[in-house]
Amino acid sequence: MKVKKYIASSMPEAMKQIRAELGNEAVILNSRVVHTGGVFGFLKKRSIEVMAAVDPKLEIEKKPLTNPASPQKRTPAFHSPKKAEEPIREVTLQSDIKPSAELIKEISDLKRMMTNLANTQQSGPSYPEAIKKFQALLNEQELDKNLQDQVLSVLLEKWYLSGAGAVDTELLACLETELEKQIDGIPFGGISFNKKYINVAGPTGVGKTTTLAKMAAECVIKHKKKVAFITTDTYRIAAIDQLKIYAKILNVPLEVCYTIEDFKQAAEKLKDNDLILIDTAGRNFRNKQYVEDLQNVIDFEKDMETFLVLSLTAKQRDMEDIYSQFSIIDIDKLIFTKADETSTYGAMYNIIHKYRKGAAYITNGQDVPDDILAAEPDVIVKQLLGTIK
Repeated sequence: MKVKKYIASSMPEAMKQIRAELGNEAVILNSRVVHTGGVFGFLKKRSIEVMAAVDPKLEIEKKPLTNPASPQKRTPAFHSPKKAEEPIREVTLQSDIKPSAELIKEISDLKRMMTNLANTQQSGPSYPEAIKKFQALLNEQELDKNLQDQVLSVLLEKWYLSGAGAVDTELLACLETELEKQIDGIPFGGISFNKKYINVAGPTGVGKTTTLAKMAAECVIKHKKKVAFITTDTYRIAAIDQLKIYAKILNVPLEVCYTIEDFKQAAEKLKDNDLILIDTAGRNFRNKQYVEDLQNVIDFEKDMETFLVLSLTAKQRDMEDIYSQFSIIDIDKLIFTKADETSTYGAMYNIIHKYRKGAAYITNGQDVPDDILAAEPDVIVKQLLGTIK
């Protein structure tokens, strides 16, 4: 009996190696998930380890008897019709040694795995039931597939190391920790108070003006700052009136600017304030000219912190397009709005991870000064996993 161990990235790849080396009479003895490589225990690669065997006698019996005196005619390679590959068959071993119950169970599990192989290849790795519920959650939240593979591999490792006994609460805590690690080192949090000018930019309909008012209210009420407004949103009829109402409620000055000269005059007029919050016009983000026009109205050479506002009701592809269009100006952090209007937050996490750009706030309603939450990695992750409502 010839026995050999194979390690491959997937079961089909292992089957291919076994078939090529041992032939179609090979027998699968055992299989398991293993993790190899990695750096300091992280980013390990998930592989399949398969034990296969073949009885050499079977190969001898299959060879036809030929006359040694007459040379065999060999068919030139690549000219004969290619036969369909036969599946590796299960062969009953004639042995006095009775297979153990554990081996029988593993072979049974492998049969079940092979039955679902086609679906597995379409939907990704096949996980134990304890892990599948978390995989389903991340799928429902539309978390990036590559990110899913990374965090679920860590979850799977914990499950194995615990003797397949980790309870849901332990696995959830592990998942939260791993998701936080993935965005560790990215600057998060609200207004830093290191810059005098706070610019809030973004496309139309994302709630920039309401968000600006919430930020201003927090600065006035909580941080006791002297705040002023500048608006360059002269395109919407009600935009200036809306900000005037907020300015009146908060008892803060407001200046309207149409050109960069207006902006410079307003900045001079409001220079005694601690913070100057700038509301920009929301227009079609697909029009690159709009973003370029911002530079004709706002002096970005000022001591300025810029927040890009994205709506969580938008598709991730649209968020990425918005980020790309606005990237011609320096974006410090992101603000995600309308968290109360969706139940899917994977795009928020994906955008933060992809661009390595932290979030400042998450808004979840229209009430001013309420319905705004300072963003931190644990807040983002808890929102994603449904532990914050």
